Amino acid sequence: MRDDDKIHYRPASTSVDNRKGDGVSPGGLVAGSERPGFRRRLRQALTLRPGAARPGRTTIALASAAACCLGLVTVVELRTPDEGSAAADSSAASTELLRRAEQEHASRGLARTPSAPSATPSPSASTAPAPTPAAEKTAPGKSTPTKKPTPRKPVDPAPVAGLTVAQMNNAKKIVRTGRAMGVPRRALVIAVATAMQESNLYNLASGALPESQNHPNQGLGWDHDSVGLFQQRASMGWGTVAQLMDPAYATRKFLTTLLAVPGWQQMRLTDAAQAVQVSGFPEAYAQHESRATVIVAAIVAPAT
Repeated sequence: MRDDDKIHYRPASTSVDNRKGDGVSPGGLVAGSERPGFRRRLRQALTLRPGAARPGRTTIALASAAACCLGLVTVVELRTPDEGSAAADSSAASTELLRRAEQEHASRGLARTPSAPSATPSPSASTAPAPTPAAEKTAPGKSTPTKKPTPRKPVDPAPVAGLTVAQMNNAKKIVRTGRAMGVPRRALVIAVATAMQESNLYNLASGALPESQNHPNQGLGWDHDSVGLFQQRASMGWGTVAQLMDPAYATRKFLTTLLAVPGWQQMRLTDAAQAVQVSGFPEAYAQHESRATVIVAAIVAPAT
């Protein structure tokens, strides 16, 4: 090795804590790299002095050793003088190597803190769209509220069996009053047939009883003081004149008396009606049985 290739360095001085070796050893190892003044002396050792020859292989090896001690792996490409490299290029490479070594050394002393998580969600973390209220299901154990059905209005059937509108309306009052009482259909047929015989299904006042004419009526009858659909008499204890002129009251009075007759369900229609009315023509009610059956069926069917 030529004298020009020797490393010019200052002898290691004693540090504040009286420890030696705060510099570069002749063997090329970096000692006390963590002590104060190391980087300054390393820079001086790698800097070319005026008039000095280019750094030789020893200088580059020393810089490489220092970089390795600091955790920096560097590949240095050596060029021969034949390739025309100048001393300034070697000096620049040494300076750059030192700078990178210092940066790496400084980065080792920094506190390592985890970086903040990325704000961009990963594909696996994508959330599914929220279900719409329409797709929502009823939780187990809970019943869904059901809308109550609207009660169906009773249908008024057209007149049947040759009746007028007024007669059919009176027949409806008899049938619906009896259904409200819960009587059998047979009792409804007997009631309609009796009214057909007594008043021809009209709500009659009495020409012999002027008081009855003060109430809504559909004509006059002349059988003593008999009034209403069933020609019931106030003088015989059936009720007051005002009560007997009410079709609903007159119907309830007739059916209550019929249900009290023993065995009425097994009787002929005319016999059952006669047991209630005590008429002078006991067989007259039988002629209306077939028509009364059709009328009751027409009124009951739409309401069922």
